Amino acid sequence: MKKFKIVTDSCCDLPITYIEKLNIPYVSLTYHYNNVEKLDDFGTSYSLKNFYDDIRNGEMPKTSQPSTHSFYSVFKNIFDEGFDILYIGASSGLSGTVNNAHIAKHMLEDEYSDLNIYIIDILTASLGQGLMVLKSYEMQEQGSSIQAIVNYLEETKQNLNTYMIVNDINYLRKGGRISATAAFAGMLLSIKPFLTISNLGKVLPLDKFRGRKKAINALFEKVLEKIEKPEEQTIAISHGDSIDEALNLKNLILSKVNVKNVIMSYVGPVVGSYGGPGALAVFFLGKKREVHTES
Repeated sequence: MKKFKIVTDSCCDLPITYIEKLNIPYVSLTYHYNNVEKLDDFGTSYSLKNFYDDIRNGEMPKTSQPSTHSFYSVFKNIFDEGFDILYIGASSGLSGTVNNAHIAKHMLEDEYSDLNIYIIDILTASLGQGLMVLKSYEMQEQGSSIQAIVNYLEETKQNLNTYMIVNDINYLRKGGRISATAAFAGMLLSIKPFLTISNLGKVLPLDKFRGRKKAINALFEKVLEKIEKPEEQTIAISHGDSIDEALNLKNLILSKVNVKNVIMSYVGPVVGSYGGPGALAVFFLGKKREVHTES
């Protein structure tokens, strides 16, 4: 069986300690403000705390997906080392990143007759994507083939649940991730929107709550409602510089649910440009995702 490497992109929002320990190859998205382009590199070159402070002080970052050349370069180097490639990418419903990976793959197919690159559109982002990267590494360590992991990811991704709340839905609206109509409801009377990532990998409003505490409790209740076989899985919580609330959500979940592990991390700068300060999300495997009903 040919050796293979698992590759991802910086939207996975894994803690940098995981990236370094597992030596995970990744392609960086970029974000821009103050006339400077920065790599999304898991907070290595610029503090994530400072990033959210900048937004609070009025900065509005713009983000860019990796170029086709970036994917081409990473894929080519790995393939030239003798490895097949499994790339797990951020949702095509949120970013064109996966599309550029496909273009790079097609370019390399013109050069190599024996190229094997598998591209998985995981239909979410942030630590939901990160969870599937870690699961894939775990399966690889246990001896699973690349095809077995691909099959697992394709069969499982509709059971990968994402639920989130944001303090200001305008970040999603300005980034084109949600409609102006949906955003308008969230602007009224301190309403906190309750959102999911649908079966299409797009942001889908589910509910709204008046007050932060009720919104956080709704995240907790959704975990109780939809998680399956919790003792066998790791759940993930990501936050937009709201660590105390993330810890509160973690403790709520652990008070009722016995899980194998909990991972917590900042929402990185690219995803965080749309969630904004105070965003809070939970990711886990369970019942099927909500079906997207918006046109």
